[in-house]
Amino acid sequence: MLMPVVPTSLGRLIARLPSAPPSLAFSLAANRLLWPALQTLDWQPLAGRRYAIRVKDLGLSLRFAVGQRGFAPDSGAPDLTISATARDFLLLLARREDPDTLFFSRRLVSEGDTELGLIVKNLLDALDPDAVLQRLPAPLARAAQRLMAA
Repeated sequence: MLMPVVPTSLGRLIARLPSAPPSLAFSLAANRLLWPALQTLDWQPLAGRRYAIRVKDLGLSLRFAVGQRGFAPDSGAPDLTISATARDFLLLLARREDPDTLFFSRRLVSEGDTELGLIVKNLLDALDPDAVLQRLPAPLARAAQRLMAA
């Protein structure tokens, strides 16, 4: 069994916080890091759809939509919800774990529009993580690389 990255007490505290500020922070970060790379791909199937990312051990739900200008916080019912622990999301970001493996081991859960889930998976697979990290300021890029290598 994998050890959790986040202490249970911290997860309970974060779960009580409102979801709007983290969703806004996520949208801003995604627009800076992911949006430029997504625009080089066929991102149009993502447009006009609502999403939620649930970080189970943090009790955190990031809710957003994708539009013509990128990511924006959104409180409507999501078309697609993807859930995993913080550790599993980090493993996915570092490409040290395959999404299919996590899905079939039930560590990554996709709810809602399954076709949209496959489109998201394929677009994320097509992204170059180094190109995404290059959009971070140098100290943050180095910290992210160390985190992903750990």
